Amino acid sequence: MAELDQLPEGVTRETMDVDVLIVGGGAAGLSCALQLHKQIETHNQDVAAGKKKGSAIQDPMIVVLEKGSEVGAHSFSGAVLNPSALKELIPDYREQGCPIDADVKKDAVYYLGDESSFKLPITPPPFHNVGKHIISLSKFNRWLASQCEAKGINIFPGFAAVEVLYEGNKVVGVRTGDKGRDKEGKPKPNFEPGLILKSKLVVFCDGTRGSLFKSISHKLNLRAGRNEEVFEEGVKEIIQMPAGTVEPGQVIHTMGFPLKKSIGGTFIYTIPGDKIILGLVAYLDTKDPLLDPHRELQKLKTHPFIYNMIKGGKVIAYGGKTLPAGGWYSRPKLYGDGWMVCGDSASFVDVQKLKGIHLAMKSGMLAGEVAAEALASQDFSEAVTKSYETKIEASYVKKELYRVRNFHQTLSMGFVESLPLIALQEITGGRGLFDRMKVHKDANTTEKVVEMWGPEGLSLKENQLPPADGVLFFDKLSSVYLTGTMHDENSPNHLLLRDGDICRTVCEPQYKSPCNLFCPASVYEMVPSKKYKAEYDLQINYTNCIHCKTCDIKCPFENIEWTVPEGGGGPKYTET
Repeated sequence: MAELDQLPEGVTRETMDVDVLIVGGGAAGLSCALQLHKQIETHNQDVAAGKKKGSAIQDPMIVVLEKGSEVGAHSFSGAVLNPSALKELIPDYREQGCPIDADVKKDAVYYLGDESSFKLPITPPPFHNVGKHIISLSKFNRWLASQCEAKGINIFPGFAAVEVLYEGNKVVGVRTGDKGRDKEGKPKPNFEPGLILKSKLVVFCDGTRGSLFKSISHKLNLRAGRNEEVFEEGVKEIIQMPAGTVEPGQVIHTMGFPLKKSIGGTFIYTIPGDKIILGLVAYLDTKDPLLDPHRELQKLKTHPFIYNMIKGGKVIAYGGKTLPAGGWYSRPKLYGDGWMVCGDSASFVDVQKLKGIHLAMKSGMLAGEVAAEALASQDFSEAVTKSYETKIEASYVKKELYRVRNFHQTLSMGFVESLPLIALQEITGGRGLFDRMKVHKDANTTEKVVEMWGPEGLSLKENQLPPADGVLFFDKLSSVYLTGTMHDENSPNHLLLRDGDICRTVCEPQYKSPCNLFCPASVYEMVPSKKYKAEYDLQINYTNCIHCKTCDIKCPFENIEWTVPEGGGGPKYTET
């Protein structure tokens, strides 16, 4: 196979010099860009008025790289938005046309038995959402991008950053991926070489398990002394109901059914246009090798409480992603020589409340403030970027995450077992009996099928997918169609398998190939081996990939590496 960075003879990469490069056009990256621009304007006004010494920042080149075909194409979330950061960033956001689907008017929590449902008489404080906004994150991020472009900020969609550039341990830019290579990595007639973007400062906002930040974390050992990263996997559908049947502004969370051997919960949001958003989130530190969130979401819809709510409707959208769950003790070092990291890449998600958008935005805004200070002083060293961590420590990012710093670790013990400890954490400000509770790497928690389910395993009724009807119930491949996912079929496989023999000889016989189940997009499939009789080989249908990164996280042998595909590929979310 040809080296994927080897260029044809006579072809060179174009180099572009920028002042601040933001990798990732999500809520964190776009908020960083907007706040940076605001700070530059304020700085220049203060210099002109004599309020501040120094020089004006002249025509700064701010670039946001987005691997999706457009901003919002890869944006996926619940999502109920805490507007705290948005109010700071754009105080008149309603007047500016922010796409809010509904303000939350009612909230409730239910416990679901196999057939029964029980409403908690009092909604626990973490589930209070009245006054917050139900949004589509893909629409919201497209709107944030329009705010950036109105300020002259450069956004490059369809450009996937694939390599961090260094001078020693100093980050000096990134390289974007080539376009137009075939399956073997050889240039096709439409070949376009990637760009070299040299930058004074790089802000990494490349999301959950961001592949670029993952690489810099390994190189610079940014997670030394920190808790392991741990994750949850979420899947979601949008259901179109008949006209006049849905009251918008409701938020309902449920616990219990359908999850039996895994921890998680569900969410139901109602929005205008008679639409219901239905989602399920499962912890990836489960011991269950047969966890399949897509299957569990389909099973959820068979419960009388849910089915009576959605009958007569039709699923019109689907998607899936992972979210960081380790919280405060799993955050990496946040800054260094020539760089900072924000949002999901930094584990800034409050998993107790299932809220991360406002924390991503706030961390991006604080990084934007530091970037403006660096531009004003023309000093992009660690001595300057370390003030970013100071700002995080003084902000509500720390306040909110610190209160739930042991939550995921405790709930992972089991729903019933964890309740007294979680109550104690509420009383002690997040400490509980022991502080800094450890977590286990998600890949290391999976147990063998026979140990979890007995010899029947996958054939048990509770591990069966409900019959698909193409209206309310879907098989996985049909659900993937609703994501709009597209990859060039004659392009390199971005999902790197380290050792296929492990899949054939150990993983399939003992674990029943968890990747075939936990992947929400039917990317992985065991097929009869052409070489070994009565055995199975792993087939990777990489063009189905919706970029959730679960395979990079949960494979029990850490045998799969998710790398960035050609820019512009992947899902095309519009409603999520």
